[in-house]
Amino acid sequence: MKRLITIALVVIGVTGVLWVAKAWTFKRGDEKVTKFNQDCDNLILGLQQYKEFVGTYPTGQNVDIAKALLGQSQKKILILAVRRSDLNDKGEIMDPWGVPLQFYFSHNEVMIRSAGPNKAWEDSAVNTADDLYRSTGKNN
Repeated sequence: MKRLITIALVVIGVTGVLWVAKAWTFKRGDEKVTKFNQDCDNLILGLQQYKEFVGTYPTGQNVDIAKALLGQSQKKILILAVRRSDLNDKGEIMDPWGVPLQFYFSHNEVMIRSAGPNKAWEDSAVNTADDLYRSTGKNN
């Protein structure tokens, strides 16, 4: 009887630990998604402000866009939408998982894309796709 009680207590203990670990991992993932959304809101606002001052969105790759927002382009317009702590060694703007963001521009629209928690760029048709998108007026 004591052995059965001991086994039951061990099973309950292990189950509890696994439940807490799963909840902590989910919450931590949620925090990064929240950070991504907040960062993108700031970046989209900054990109729109840049366009108001300059007349066009910044051009080029991620690093060129970061430089433009930080006033390191020919236009010398400083938009406070990028924290230096969010840049990698190349000067690219990173997502919360450490992958450079992708930027897309079309007329008056901006879209920012993250590879998501699995750090892999995927097509939305892939069942395990976890890429995140944020654009003017839309949340994905």
